[in-house]
Amino acid sequence: MDLFLNRVFDGLSNGATYALIALALVMIFKATTLINFAQGEFAMIGAFIVLVLATERGVPMWIAVILAMIIAGLGAAGIERTLIRPFDPADHLPLVIITLGLFLAINAIAGIVWRFDPRRFPELFPSGNALTIGSATLTWYTVGVVCTTLITASLLTLLLNKTKIGLAFRAVSSNLESSELVGVRVGPTLQFGWAIAAAVGALGAAVFVANPVLQLEPTIMIRVLIFAVSAAALGGLDSLWGAIIGGVAIGMVQSIVVPYTPIPNELALATAVIVLLLVLIFKPAGLLGTAAVERV
Repeated sequence: MDLFLNRVFDGLSNGATYALIALALVMIFKATTLINFAQGEFAMIGAFIVLVLATERGVPMWIAVILAMIIAGLGAAGIERTLIRPFDPADHLPLVIITLGLFLAINAIAGIVWRFDPRRFPELFPSGNALTIGSATLTWYTVGVVCTTLITASLLTLLLNKTKIGLAFRAVSSNLESSELVGVRVGPTLQFGWAIAAAVGALGAAVFVANPVLQLEPTIMIRVLIFAVSAAALGGLDSLWGAIIGGVAIGMVQSIVVPYTPIPNELALATAVIVLLLVLIFKPAGLLGTAAVERV
């Protein structure tokens, strides 16, 4: 039972991290109806900015995270303005190619600037255990990750539902052509979506690599992105709270289902891909996503 509880706590920690990254993917999908394949690399750059600010400039950790989120958001807004906006948002093929190119370019630039040597990331949350049940321990890191994810999802929900820019964002994500007809500035609104997604991604990467058992290097977010995409698809690509449910579900599958079945640990990533395929086949809209409606 203690081993099972430890696996549950690990699944909760991993799932909350995947959910936080999935929130960024949901924001991009709501704006553009496509997956940004460079989202993980945007997040990785944000984590390196946090590392530089905290270790080389002496900035307190959470202030460094906030500054990195702002920098990442501004960078993504600039990329949207220069590389994304010139293309028709209804034509997804050029946009997908651009995000794949950004994925390769950002990863290469990060390798040139920071090399591929793993680096120790400072702690974001208190060390030690928040709860002990027998030999099972719930760490403060897990508590911090879960709270950060829930707070972020709540703030994004308030932003989208209670602000003017959020209303414009929801209008564009619902019907781009109709939004233009009623005077919504589609370009700046989509730019806002890219900025928010990059900021949330930077937060997610910082929280992920703050795990004491991990170290930061340029390829660290590639694996996480696959789990996050699976989480977003499972919960619904246009649902913020669906991303939370999907992330926790993927985390539990990784920590509980895989160890208690004949599936080798090396195939944990393949398990997430299988979950993604099953969702796409049997429930393409996800658990809480909006089902596509076609007028005939």
